[in-house]
Amino acid sequence: QVQLQESGPGLVKPSQTLSLTCTVSGGSITPSAYTWNWIRQSPERGLEWVGLIGYDGTTGYRASLKSRASISRDTSKNQFSLELTATTPDDTAVYYCARWKISGQNYDSWGQGTQVTVSS
Repeated sequence: QVQLQESGPGLVKPSQTLSLTCTVSGGSITPSAYTWNWIRQSPERGLEWVGLIGYDGTTGYRASLKSRASISRDTSKNQFSLELTATTPDDTAVYYCARWKISGQNYDSWGQGTQVTVSS
């Protein structure tokens, strides 16, 4: 069974870059059947899709975040990462990585989530 695990600093200072990595085990991030996504959740905004990276490295982002967000992958490590620049306290949230199964049109695997607080 595929497992996803988020990692990265839990505290980020405003204006600095939020960097998270999702490590995938039990399955490869290269098959075309899936996309790999970052989703965040906060009391203020609820669940909010951040962006994705496809099997071939194609990316897509939430419109309001596309100027600040960047998702990349390292196939040799079976990882994908999120960088969110110019952060503010509004970026404080629990960040999840999740696998989207294209054929089923659903997220079939989620990480446990990691709390990221943007504060000085």
